[in-house]
Amino acid sequence: MTKYVVLFRGINVGGNKIVKMETLRTVLAVAGFGDVKTYVQSGNVILSSDQTARRVAEIIGEIFPRTFGFPSRATIRTVDEWNAMVSKNAYPEALDNPKNLHAVIMDDDPTDAALVELSSRAAATEEFTVRNRVLYLYTPDGFGRSKMAEALDKVLNVPLTARNWRTVLTLQSMLAAI
Repeated sequence: MTKYVVLFRGINVGGNKIVKMETLRTVLAVAGFGDVKTYVQSGNVILSSDQTARRVAEIIGEIFPRTFGFPSRATIRTVDEWNAMVSKNAYPEALDNPKNLHAVIMDDDPTDAALVELSSRAAATEEFTVRNRVLYLYTPDGFGRSKMAEALDKVLNVPLTARNWRTVLTLQSMLAAI
C-alpha cells in the first residue's frame, strides 16, 4: 500500500463549493481507499491505496463530481514525494513563522519566462525557489498581501495548489502515523 496526500483545489472557500469532510472521507473509503483522514476544511486528505497515483486521480476524478455536484482538481503526491518536498525546503529560516512559507505544488513545470514574470511581481522581501514541481514561496509580509502570490495562477499557467508550511508539516505527521 502506498500512502498519498491528496490536495483538492477551491473547495470550502468563501462559502462556495461546500464539501463536508465527513462525506469526503466516507466516499473515499467506499471507493476502496484505506486510512482516509482529512485535515481542516480546505481539502487536505491522506489515504493509502495499492493503486498508482494516476489511478487514484482517475478514481477521485470520477467520484468527486458525482458526489458533490461539481469538479475539483486533485493534486496527488506519494509519501516519498511529500517527504522529499519537506526535506528540500529552500527557506529553513521561515520555520519560525510557517504561515509565511508556502509550498505551491504544481502538476507541471512552469516555463522559464513564467518564472521571470513571477519574479518581477515580487516585493523586496519576497523570494521563491522551484524544485521538483514545487515552488517554495516565502512571503514574510504575509501571503494575503503578496502580489506574487496573487499572480501565481495567471502567470505560471500550470495546475497548482498552495499550502502553508504548517499544513505541509501537519500532513507529513499524519502520513507518518498511518
